[in-house]
Amino acid sequence: MNARDLITGAQNTWCPGCGNFVIQFALKNTIAALGKEGVDTDRIVLVTGIGCHAKMADYLNINSFYSIHGRTLPVATAIKMANPELVVIACAGDGDCYAEGLDHLVFAAKRNTDITLLVHNNRVYGLTTGQYTPTSPLGFRGRSTPSGTVEEPFNPLEIMLASGATFVARGCTRRMDLLQRTIMEGIRHPGFAFIDVLQVCASYFNLSDYYERSVYEIRDHDERDFEAACRKAREWDYNTDAPIGLGTIYRAERPTLEERLSAVRGTETDREATIRNVLEKRT
Repeated sequence: MNARDLITGAQNTWCPGCGNFVIQFALKNTIAALGKEGVDTDRIVLVTGIGCHAKMADYLNINSFYSIHGRTLPVATAIKMANPELVVIACAGDGDCYAEGLDHLVFAAKRNTDITLLVHNNRVYGLTTGQYTPTSPLGFRGRSTPSGTVEEPFNPLEIMLASGATFVARGCTRRMDLLQRTIMEGIRHPGFAFIDVLQVCASYFNLSDYYERSVYEIRDHDERDFEAACRKAREWDYNTDAPIGLGTIYRAERPTLEERLSAVRGTETDREATIRNVLEKRT
Protein backbone atom coordinates (compact mmCIF):
# COMPACT_ATOMS: atom_id res chain seq x y z
CA MET A 1 0.00 0.00 0.00
CA ASN A 2 1.45 3.38 -0.94
CA ALA A 3 1.32 6.53 1.18
CA ARG A 4 -1.62 8.03 -0.72
CA ASP A 5 -3.77 4.93 -0.16
CA LEU A 6 -3.22 5.20 3.60
CA ILE A 7 -5.56 8.20 3.81
CA THR A 8 -9.24 7.28 3.78
CA GLY A 9 -12.02 9.21 2.07
CA ALA A 10 -13.77 10.02 5.36
CA GLN A 11 -14.64 13.69 5.82
CA ASN A 12 -12.06 15.29 8.09
CA THR A 13 -13.62 17.37 10.88
CA TRP A 14 -10.52 18.55 12.74
CA CYS A 15 -10.32 22.32 13.13
CA PRO A 16 -8.09 24.23 10.70
CA GLY A 17 -4.60 24.45 12.22
CA CYS A 18 -5.07 21.39 14.46
CA GLY A 19 -1.85 19.57 15.30
CA ASN A 20 -3.58 16.26 14.66
CA PHE A 21 -2.98 16.76 10.94
CA VAL A 22 0.78 16.67 11.57
CA ILE A 23 0.51 13.50 13.65
CA GLN A 24 -1.68 11.92 10.97
CA PHE A 25 0.87 12.55 8.23
CA ALA A 26 3.80 11.54 10.44
CA LEU A 27 2.03 8.24 11.12
CA LYS A 28 1.07 7.82 7.48
CA ASN A 29 4.66 8.35 6.33
CA THR A 30 5.99 5.99 9.00
CA ILE A 31 3.56 3.23 8.03
CA ALA A 32 4.41 3.72 4.35
CA ALA A 33 8.13 3.44 5.22
CA LEU A 34 7.49 0.22 7.15
CA GLY A 35 5.67 -1.13 4.09
CA LYS A 36 8.71 -0.44 1.93
CA GLU A 37 10.76 -2.42 4.44
CA GLY A 38 8.48 -5.41 3.99
CA VAL A 39 6.07 -4.97 6.89
CA ASP A 40 2.59 -6.06 5.80
CA THR A 41 0.19 -3.16 6.42
CA ASP A 42 -2.46 -5.70 7.43
CA ARG A 43 -0.25 -6.54 10.43
CA ILE A 44 -0.51 -2.98 11.75
CA VAL A 45 -3.33 -2.18 14.19
CA LEU A 46 -4.25 1.28 15.48
CA VAL A 47 -6.18 1.67 18.73
CA THR A 48 -7.68 5.05 19.69
CA GLY A 49 -9.65 6.38 22.65
CA ILE A 50 -12.20 9.17 22.96
CA GLY A 51 -11.37 12.71 21.91
CA CYS A 52 -10.28 14.65 18.86
CA HIS A 53 -7.30 12.30 18.46
CA ALA A 54 -9.61 9.29 18.13
CA LYS A 55 -10.70 10.30 14.63
CA MET A 56 -7.28 9.04 13.51
CA ALA A 57 -8.98 5.64 13.23
CA ASP A 58 -11.34 7.12 10.63
CA TYR A 59 -8.66 8.85 8.59
CA LEU A 60 -5.93 6.18 8.34
CA ASN A 61 -6.67 3.19 6.14
CA ILE A 62 -5.34 0.48 8.46
CA ASN A 63 -6.89 -1.99 10.90
CA SER A 64 -8.22 -0.01 13.84
CA PHE A 65 -10.25 -0.22 17.03
CA TYR A 66 -12.13 2.54 18.83
CA SER A 67 -11.93 2.03 22.58
CA ILE A 68 -13.84 3.85 25.30
CA HIS A 69 -12.51 6.82 27.25
CA GLY A 70 -9.21 6.08 28.97
CA ARG A 71 -9.16 2.43 27.88
CA THR A 72 -6.90 2.60 24.83
CA LEU A 73 -4.06 0.64 26.43
CA PRO A 74 -6.06 -2.33 27.82
CA VAL A 75 -7.47 -2.92 24.33
CA ALA A 76 -4.05 -2.52 22.71
CA THR A 77 -2.52 -4.91 25.25
CA ALA A 78 -5.20 -7.53 24.60
CA ILE A 79 -4.63 -7.31 20.84
CA LYS A 80 -0.87 -7.71 21.25
CA MET A 81 -1.28 -10.64 23.65
CA ALA A 82 -3.73 -12.37 21.29
CA ASN A 83 -1.36 -11.99 18.33
CA PRO A 84 2.21 -10.97 19.23
CA GLU A 85 3.08 -10.76 15.51
CA LEU A 86 1.01 -7.61 15.11
CA VAL A 87 2.46 -4.09 15.19
CA VAL A 88 0.22 -2.29 17.69
CA ILE A 89 0.08 1.50 17.80
CA ALA A 90 -2.11 3.36 20.28
CA CYS A 91 -3.21 6.99 20.08
CA ALA A 92 -4.65 8.74 23.13
CA GLY A 93 -5.31 12.28 24.29
CA ASP A 94 -3.89 13.94 27.39
CA GLY A 95 -7.29 13.94 29.07
CA ASP A 96 -8.02 10.45 27.76
CA CYS A 97 -4.68 8.99 28.89
CA TYR A 98 -3.45 11.13 31.80
CA ALA A 99 -6.80 11.45 33.60
CA GLU A 100 -9.27 8.57 33.02
CA GLY A 101 -6.55 6.23 31.74
CA LEU A 102 -3.60 7.02 34.00
CA ASP A 103 -3.70 3.69 35.84
CA HIS A 104 -3.58 1.79 32.55
CA LEU A 105 -0.66 3.92 31.37
CA VAL A 106 1.37 3.16 34.48
CA PHE A 107 0.73 -0.57 34.20
CA ALA A 108 1.52 -0.69 30.48
CA ALA A 109 4.91 0.83 31.30
CA LYS A 110 5.41 -1.49 34.28
CA ARG A 111 4.59 -4.58 32.21
CA ASN A 112 6.66 -3.42 29.21
CA THR A 113 3.93 -4.36 26.77
CA ASP A 114 5.23 -4.17 23.17
CA ILE A 115 3.04 -1.23 22.13
CA THR A 116 3.86 2.21 20.75
CA LEU A 117 1.78 4.91 22.42
CA LEU A 118 1.37 8.42 21.01
CA VAL A 119 -0.27 10.82 23.43
CA HIS A 120 -1.81 13.78 21.55
CA ASN A 121 -1.07 16.26 24.33
CA ASN A 122 -2.77 19.55 23.52
CA ARG A 123 -3.14 20.28 27.24
CA VAL A 124 -6.89 20.85 26.96
CA TYR A 125 -10.09 18.86 26.41
CA GLY A 126 -10.59 20.01 22.84
CA LEU A 127 -13.52 17.81 21.83
CA THR A 128 -15.64 19.13 24.71
CA THR A 129 -14.55 22.72 23.95
CA GLY A 130 -11.89 23.68 26.42
CA GLN A 131 -11.80 22.14 29.91
CA TYR A 132 -8.43 21.76 31.66
CA THR A 133 -6.47 18.49 31.76
CA PRO A 134 -3.65 17.13 33.96
CA THR A 135 -1.06 18.92 31.79
CA SER A 136 -2.79 22.33 31.56
CA PRO A 137 -0.64 25.03 33.16
CA LEU A 138 -1.45 26.57 36.52
CA GLY A 139 -3.97 29.38 36.01
CA PHE A 140 -5.35 28.01 32.72
CA ARG A 141 -8.67 29.67 31.94
CA GLY A 142 -11.09 27.30 30.25
CA ARG A 143 -14.75 26.31 30.19
CA SER A 144 -14.51 24.55 33.56
CA THR A 145 -12.08 27.03 35.14
CA PRO A 146 -13.03 30.57 34.04
CA SER A 147 -10.99 32.04 36.90
CA GLY A 148 -8.00 29.81 36.18
CA THR A 149 -6.96 26.38 37.43
CA VAL A 150 -5.55 26.08 40.93
CA GLU A 151 -3.71 22.82 40.18
CA GLU A 152 -0.11 22.34 39.11
CA PRO A 153 0.31 20.18 35.97
CA PHE A 154 2.23 16.94 36.25
CA ASN A 155 5.09 15.79 34.06
CA PRO A 156 4.15 12.59 32.16
CA LEU A 157 7.77 11.82 31.24
CA GLU A 158 8.72 11.66 34.92
CA ILE A 159 5.77 9.35 35.61
CA MET A 160 6.80 7.03 32.79
CA LEU A 161 10.43 6.88 33.93
CA ALA A 162 9.29 6.07 37.46
CA SER A 163 6.89 3.41 36.14
CA GLY A 164 9.56 1.46 34.26
CA ALA A 165 8.91 2.47 30.64
CA THR A 166 11.76 1.25 28.43
CA PHE A 167 11.34 3.98 25.77
CA VAL A 168 10.45 7.53 26.71
CA ALA A 169 10.34 10.38 24.19
CA ARG A 170 8.76 13.72 23.44
CA GLY A 171 7.66 15.10 20.07
CA CYS A 172 5.96 18.26 18.87
CA THR A 173 3.67 19.00 15.97
CA ARG A 174 5.83 22.03 15.16
CA ARG A 175 8.66 19.61 14.23
CA MET A 176 7.14 16.95 11.95
CA ASP A 177 10.37 15.41 10.64
CA LEU A 178 11.71 14.80 14.13
CA LEU A 179 8.33 13.49 15.28
CA GLN A 180 8.28 11.04 12.38
CA ARG A 181 11.76 9.76 13.22
CA THR A 182 10.79 9.39 16.87
CA ILE A 183 7.66 7.40 15.98
CA MET A 184 9.74 5.02 13.88
CA GLU A 185 12.20 4.57 16.75
CA GLY A 186 9.31 3.80 19.07
CA ILE A 187 7.78 1.21 16.75
CA ARG A 188 11.14 -0.51 16.32
CA HIS A 189 11.76 -0.58 20.07
CA PRO A 190 11.02 -4.02 21.61
CA GLY A 191 8.83 -3.01 24.52
CA PHE A 192 6.57 -0.21 25.68
CA ALA A 193 7.35 2.97 23.74
CA PHE A 194 5.87 6.17 25.17
CA ILE A 195 5.86 9.35 23.05
CA ASP A 196 4.32 12.50 24.52
CA VAL A 197 3.42 14.70 21.52
CA LEU A 198 2.96 18.40 22.22
CA GLN A 199 0.07 18.99 19.86
CA VAL A 200 -1.32 22.41 19.02
CA CYS A 201 -5.04 22.97 19.65
CA ALA A 202 -5.73 25.95 17.43
CA SER A 203 -9.24 26.51 18.81
CA TYR A 204 -8.96 26.31 22.60
CA PHE A 205 -5.28 26.52 23.58
CA ASN A 206 -3.08 27.66 20.72
CA LEU A 207 0.55 27.34 21.83
CA SER A 208 2.07 27.50 18.33
CA ASP A 209 4.23 30.55 18.98
CA TYR A 210 5.31 29.30 22.40
CA TYR A 211 6.43 25.92 21.09
CA GLU A 212 8.06 27.47 18.04
CA ARG A 213 10.43 29.52 20.18
CA SER A 214 10.90 26.97 22.97
CA VAL A 215 11.48 23.51 21.45
CA TYR A 216 14.86 22.10 20.48
CA GLU A 217 16.15 18.72 19.33
CA ILE A 218 18.04 16.82 22.02
CA ARG A 219 21.60 15.97 20.99
CA ASP A 220 24.66 14.47 22.71
CA HIS A 221 22.49 12.81 25.33
CA ASP A 222 23.07 9.28 26.68
CA GLU A 223 19.69 7.62 26.21
CA ARG A 224 20.80 4.62 28.31
CA ASP A 225 21.53 6.75 31.39
CA PHE A 226 18.45 6.73 33.63
CA GLU A 227 19.61 9.61 35.81
CA ALA A 228 20.43 11.73 32.77
CA ALA A 229 16.97 10.95 31.39
CA CYS A 230 15.36 12.13 34.64
CA ARG A 231 17.30 15.38 34.50
CA LYS A 232 16.32 15.89 30.85
CA ALA A 233 12.65 15.20 31.62
CA ARG A 234 12.71 17.80 34.41
CA GLU A 235 14.24 20.59 32.30
CA TRP A 236 10.70 21.64 31.42
CA ASP A 237 7.90 20.86 33.85
CA TYR A 238 4.84 21.97 31.80
CA ASN A 239 4.56 25.17 33.80
CA THR A 240 7.73 27.16 33.03
CA ASP A 241 9.35 28.94 30.10
CA ALA A 242 12.37 26.63 30.07
CA PRO A 243 13.57 25.15 26.74
CA ILE A 244 11.63 22.02 25.73
CA GLY A 245 13.77 19.08 24.57
CA LEU A 246 12.40 16.88 21.79
CA GLY A 247 13.43 13.36 20.85
CA THR A 248 14.23 10.18 22.76
CA ILE A 249 15.39 10.72 26.32
CA TYR A 250 15.53 7.12 27.56
CA ARG A 251 15.65 3.57 26.24
CA ALA A 252 16.45 0.27 27.91
CA GLU A 253 16.32 -3.44 27.09
CA ARG A 254 13.99 -5.58 29.17
CA PRO A 255 11.87 -8.64 28.35
CA THR A 256 8.40 -7.67 27.17
CA LEU A 257 5.16 -8.85 28.71
CA GLU A 258 4.59 -11.10 25.70
CA GLU A 259 8.02 -12.71 26.06
CA ARG A 260 7.50 -13.33 29.76
CA LEU A 261 4.10 -14.88 29.12
CA SER A 262 5.59 -17.21 26.52
CA ALA A 263 7.84 -18.61 29.25
CA VAL A 264 4.99 -19.30 31.69
CA ARG A 265 4.30 -22.72 30.18
CA GLY A 266 7.71 -24.01 31.24
CA THR A 267 9.25 -24.65 34.64
CA GLU A 268 10.63 -21.83 36.78
CA THR A 269 14.13 -22.63 35.47
CA ASP A 270 12.83 -22.56 31.89
CA ARG A 271 11.34 -19.13 32.45
CA GLU A 272 14.60 -17.70 33.74
CA ALA A 273 16.49 -19.24 30.83
CA THR A 274 14.00 -17.86 28.30
CA ILE A 275 14.33 -14.33 29.69
CA ARG A 276 18.13 -14.60 29.69
CA ASN A 277 18.07 -15.80 26.08
CA VAL A 278 15.86 -12.88 25.05
CA LEU A 279 18.30 -10.40 26.51
CA GLU A 280 21.34 -12.16 25.04
CA LYS A 281 19.87 -12.08 21.52
CA ARG A 282 19.49 -8.29 21.73
CA THR A 283 23.09 -7.62 22.75
